Amino acid sequence: MRASISFCILIISCVLNVQAQSEYRVLPRDFNSDKTQQMMRSYLRQQVHAAMDQRRSELETSLKSEKAIAAYQQKRRKALQNSLGKLPERTPLNPQTRGTISQPGFTIEKILYESQPGFHVTAHVYRPEGTGPFPAILHPVGHSENGKAYESYQRANRLLAQNGFIVLCFDPIGQGERKQILDEAGSPHHRGTHEHQELGVAPILLGRSLGTYMLWDGVRGIDYLCSRPDVDRAKIGCTGNSGGGNLTSYLMTFDDRIVAAAPGCFMTTHRFKNESPGPGDAEQNLYGQIGSGFDHPDYILTRAPKPTLILAATKDFVPIDGTWDAYRQAKRVYTQLGYPERVDLIEANEKHGFSQRLREGAVRFFARWLQGRRLEVFEIDDSPVLTDQELQVTPQGQVLNMKDERSLFDLFTDYEQQLAAKRPPLTRRLVRQLTGIRVLKDLPEPKVELLENQKTLNAPERLVLTPEPGISLPALYWPEGNKSPILLAPSAGMNSSIKTAEQLNSEGHPVLIVEVRDTGETKTRNWRFPGADYYIAHMLGRCWLGMQAEDLLVSARWLQSLHNAKSVELQSDGALGPAALHAAALEPVLISQLQLKSELNSWRELLTSRDAFHQLHIAVQNGLAYYDLPDLNKL
Repeated sequence: MRASISFCILIISCVLNVQAQSEYRVLPRDFNSDKTQQMMRSYLRQQVHAAMDQRRSELETSLKSEKAIAAYQQKRRKALQNSLGKLPERTPLNPQTRGTISQPGFTIEKILYESQPGFHVTAHVYRPEGTGPFPAILHPVGHSENGKAYESYQRANRLLAQNGFIVLCFDPIGQGERKQILDEAGSPHHRGTHEHQELGVAPILLGRSLGTYMLWDGVRGIDYLCSRPDVDRAKIGCTGNSGGGNLTSYLMTFDDRIVAAAPGCFMTTHRFKNESPGPGDAEQNLYGQIGSGFDHPDYILTRAPKPTLILAATKDFVPIDGTWDAYRQAKRVYTQLGYPERVDLIEANEKHGFSQRLREGAVRFFARWLQGRRLEVFEIDDSPVLTDQELQVTPQGQVLNMKDERSLFDLFTDYEQQLAAKRPPLTRRLVRQLTGIRVLKDLPEPKVELLENQKTLNAPERLVLTPEPGISLPALYWPEGNKSPILLAPSAGMNSSIKTAEQLNSEGHPVLIVEVRDTGETKTRNWRFPGADYYIAHMLGRCWLGMQAEDLLVSARWLQSLHNAKSVELQSDGALGPAALHAAALEPVLISQLQLKSELNSWRELLTSRDAFHQLHIAVQNGLAYYDLPDLNKL
């Protein structure tokens, strides 16, 4: 049977702008109006809660013995490593000191080092007076536009230096002097940390995360600290606030050289954070971490019983109730291991930020665990901080303006070439493993509800297909005709394809327009940023493209069965193009012909795109390690 069906794909480079002749509505108009109960958000919430309930059960079981705790820790370490993907290789740091600023009691060295060849990190070393060796603190900063030069970060660094610590404070990717998207004048194209969203798509396709690259910058920062003769390598600490608290959590879990750690304004739980404020920037949403049972407290639990201090703020948008829940979980594990004093929490009556009491608390904490001293530290130095220009490390204020500097886009391209050279032969089974798209026989039959028809001549039937509990697919159906059935899946919603459907039906084709999940009437109304639900699914280890492809397959099979047809034709466009391509490539007997009106020809295009974020939903974790979209034609 398969040999008798011709499978063809028509790629149309431009999207036709078709105006619908009539406006149709299937679901109630208030569907998705409650942002907290939108379809995809509610659907994913149940899965998050189930995964976190299972994790909590495992944690309770582990508290029975030290051996069980060790097994719990090992499972979480492995899960984190899997989520981060393969790390870059260690290469020469080639550190440079580009200037020194003298301050009362300490100096500030302007440092450049290469975390990867030609990929420079801009940093400051705050060094106390004296010969050392000193305990050292790595300070990854939060989401400030000016990175390491932000006022509260400068104040934290100098307070640490004034109390005998060397501090390495560096710019994260996309901030300070490390912007990756510049305009023609060599100035940053985006303000704030929007770059993180644009830079976050490509690493997914490469089996990594933007957090993988940021983590590696920090690991190499510790390498640099340990290369200095004035640093005591056995006494390394790490602290950071907000996005820096996120990176501190990654680093303290990943790098065993970190003895004491104090993540700030980050620690909570997924159950709380997914509700408000929602997923963070791209680097904070690791693939499969929720699905594998890795919650925020596990950043602490996996390093127990090493000293850890949670820095928190009462009025933070990071849910403080989740912070205390995380702390209680950690306290129970540390107590079971016999070291309850090694984990603590400071809650400042402040908003989000590295506020004064948190800075003072961090210094006291590090003094205790890295210097063996109990100090009452108060920040009395209120002198003005230095300006961005005074602290500038690079000649023109941006690493990308330096000669022969490599961008993150260059690193993406190089890594993809390495992956492409090792790709195995492409099979449908391999595609299914990556996307989670099930074989047709394993997909459930949809429940189909026929709604009362509109009193309009030749109006289509209004249907709701339910492929699984919690998912509704609005559809319009023109049943008449004896030619091959055609399934239309417009990314812009059903009313954008009415004219096309009516024309095809007049030619003798039965036509079904279906709005797959998160399109048309079920499209998520933004509650955090476009892609928030995608990232929750991503953290569950679920593929958005795969879910939409399954909606297409369930709809196509229903249409085929209803007309007792050999196959159906599928037409789709825009952001749904890759999902339609996957559906057709995996089930060519069911879908004999595919017509795409697509803007994107390959995933590889996204590796160098400065505007990739709007394509987030088509990114498949580690996809480019095995194939690109054009390769599906071979199937």
